[in-house]
Amino acid sequence: LGVNEGDRIGIVGRNGDGKSSLLAMLAGRVTPDSGRVTVRGGVRIGVLDQGDTLDPDDTVGHAVVGDTPEHEWAGDPRGRDVIAGLLGGLAWDAVLGTLSGGQRRRVALARLLAGDHDVLALDEPTNHLDVEGITWLAQHLKRRWSPSSGGLLVITHDRWFLDEVCTTTWEVHDRIVEPFDGGYAAYILQRVERDRQAASSEARRQNLARKELAWLRRGAPARTSKPKFRIDAANALIADVPEIRDKVALQSLAVTRLGKQVVDLLDVSVSYAEREVLKDVEWRVAPGERTGILGVNGAGKSTLLGLIDGSVQPTEGRVKHGKTVQIATLTQGVDELADHLDEPVRVVLARLATTYTFGTGSKAQELTPGQLLERLGFASAQLSTPVKDLSGGQLRRLQLLLILLGQPNVLILDEPTNDLDTDMLAAMEDLLDSWPGTLIVVSHDRYFLERVTDQQYGILGGHLRHLPGGVDEYLRLRAAHAETTGPAPVKSAAQDGLSGADLRAAQKEISSIERRLEKLTGLIDTAHIKLAEHDQNDYEGLQRHTGTLRELETEVAELEERWLTLSESIG
Repeated sequence: LGVNEGDRIGIVGRNGDGKSSLLAMLAGRVTPDSGRVTVRGGVRIGVLDQGDTLDPDDTVGHAVVGDTPEHEWAGDPRGRDVIAGLLGGLAWDAVLGTLSGGQRRRVALARLLAGDHDVLALDEPTNHLDVEGITWLAQHLKRRWSPSSGGLLVITHDRWFLDEVCTTTWEVHDRIVEPFDGGYAAYILQRVERDRQAASSEARRQNLARKELAWLRRGAPARTSKPKFRIDAANALIADVPEIRDKVALQSLAVTRLGKQVVDLLDVSVSYAEREVLKDVEWRVAPGERTGILGVNGAGKSTLLGLIDGSVQPTEGRVKHGKTVQIATLTQGVDELADHLDEPVRVVLARLATTYTFGTGSKAQELTPGQLLERLGFASAQLSTPVKDLSGGQLRRLQLLLILLGQPNVLILDEPTNDLDTDMLAAMEDLLDSWPGTLIVVSHDRYFLERVTDQQYGILGGHLRHLPGGVDEYLRLRAAHAETTGPAPVKSAAQDGLSGADLRAAQKEISSIERRLEKLTGLIDTAHIKLAEHDQNDYEGLQRHTGTLRELETEVAELEERWLTLSESIG
């Protein structure tokens, strides 16, 4: 293997197969037992560890730029870009020990990216970053590592990030490293073709062996022609693949299990002390709905989930739960297993259902807990393993299985991708495809979020907003707000928002904008209907309706930008 100028290499593989060891050898931190690793003279390699290695007594500023004089680091365009992109809003003199895990991760990244390195080795760089931070990091790395500017090695389970950044993918498996051209999507297509060829070759070998055995038994010579084998184009591999979810059947079964009312949030607001986290939230969660929730760290995502499962009470407004609703939450921790650490997995599972039905209609399957575990990547021998001896990813999968065996009809997933490799993420997604019920997901893993949900909402300035354009629309709204207000400065002290008459005026304008946006939504729907029903041969009329629709959509975009600006100023 080798890393050449301009390479952007993604490293994938199952947990424990040696990805971090490979990265450490390439970075010179681990000496191989055999063979050698050579590095061109003068090459500077920077490494981002998966764990937190920052000094808790250090400050943000010193951790990033050290003792470099301010005029030097402030005069470096790349350094300014990194600081603005990762540390905007953080106090420059804040002590690292007082920061959250996500904030410390940003500091560690900023320190590395602000340095002068020819090759970067990043181990799970997207951990603890929100969708916006991951998007910024991807764009920064693509700009920085052009075809003639050093190399990049990155281990991550974030498949969107792999697809966006990497030009080559290395799969670590069975003590070998297998290279593939392209990012995650290209890697998957090539891997499927590789596996198909291997399966076909094995089937051919077995067939020839059977014929050879028959020839030997007959005692007469026999000749067989070689079976023809054709390699189809990559697109042919997915040409006959059906839709990943039978949405109609799942929706019908969800209504049967839940009834028409699931959870209604009616004009709900939540405040902690004097800080209002959520404001005037109006959301009626429907049976069978599969929704992703987006928002920066601290925006109120966990508070919103708490309102849905009943663990958080609203300061204002009402939350109504349907009579048949059974809610289960896959939390970020694994506290549910704390009392069963010394018990084997099979004993923990025996307390719950003996079978579980997945799918609908003729495709329904009765699976035992052991079969479910196998679908989630467990070997049968691991049923006897004590819970305390499971890896982080295995604990996560067991936690999900225990929740599913409880037969909930509303499932909340709070950062479910933590500690899972790409293969296990795919297995979880496959399992959720046949799960009938209402699904609400909070995740910074954009690929997972878009894969398992059908719609997204964003928490912006304390308000819950539907995002018809999904993650891209959320990022556009955030970017539009940043362009309007300028990048968030690195703060040396907390800054106060509006107060007094200015605050009341801003709140009044926000209410006015929201009323206008609600009205515009109805006008846009009407405009779409008129456009669809209009005589297609009347080009002037079609042009007139199209012009009206564009004017309405332009007004919506302008109002949303203004709304974001005002919300941030009072938040």
